Amino acid sequence: MRLSKESESRIIEMAWEDRTTFEAIELQFGLNESEVISFMRSQLKLGSFKLWRSRVAGRSTKHLKRRSLDVSRGYCPTQYKQR
Repeated sequence: MRLSKESESRIIEMAWEDRTTFEAIELQFGLNESEVISFMRSQLKLGSFKLWRSRVAGRSTKHLKRRSLDVSRGYCPTQYKQR
């Protein structure tokens, strides 16, 4: 699969966001969780990849089925502040 630079950037952004699920990335870009992990490994420096993996490992908000019903949106309310 060939992705544009914009799509690559958006996948990386979504993968770093705590509340954006792997299922949302798959729905939008067609990459399942293992493909996102491989993609991140190829795009990030080793240290950044390790930091990202330790951050998302076991994080329930990254998986739709494990997510609390209290989490109803894909971003924090202060993330996109109006200026």
